[in-house]
Amino acid sequence: MNTAKFLRDSLILSLMLLISCAEPDPKPFQEFFDKLAVQCGNAYPGSLTLEPEGDEMLTGTELLIVHFRECDEDQLKLPFHIEIEEDGSWDRSRTWIYTKHEDGLEIRHDHRKPDGSDDDLTMYGGHSVGEGSSTRQEFKSVPRSEETGMFRGWRIEIVPGERYTYGTIRDTSWSWRVDFDLSEPIEPPPAPWGHGNIEQ
Repeated sequence: MNTAKFLRDSLILSLMLLISCAEPDPKPFQEFFDKLAVQCGNAYPGSLTLEPEGDEMLTGTELLIVHFRECDEDQLKLPFHIEIEEDGSWDRSRTWIYTKHEDGLEIRHDHRKPDGSDDDLTMYGGHSVGEGSSTRQEFKSVPRSEETGMFRGWRIEIVPGERYTYGTIRDTSWSWRVDFDLSEPIEPPPAPWGHGNIEQ
């Protein structure tokens, strides 16, 4: 028996087994999801950055808060709280939901009324398109894109320790955008409408 050949073949086989068992490099959408998940439990202040002419949803001076509130291995729920400057109350109707699938991410918008029931328009969203990156993912709204003949959807960016950005896009440009400062967490807000307390 050729001992040297046996040892060489055994070494090659061992290396092949190690390579075949090694974890594949994570895809950009998985790295992006992980960057969101790192913020779990924290809330951050933000403000309006860009708004189309005639859009009156926000004034640009109210405080906005994103809360990375509910997280598990495949889904993240981020309530979006809007200060009502006239009386100091809060609109707690919106929650952004990110779900991880084998081939990409999905965003949904959970909108609730103050009594917790579903809003008339809720759970709309779309799936991520293209490869994206570990800090940016874009999601397509199929109905809006088909209606207008141009890409319509959402662009989300996350730079841990710096900022979280949510916005809508038309073609390749921002059409509406809010930015949150991730440099220092703030006191988490109460539960959004329709979502009870959760175990910390």
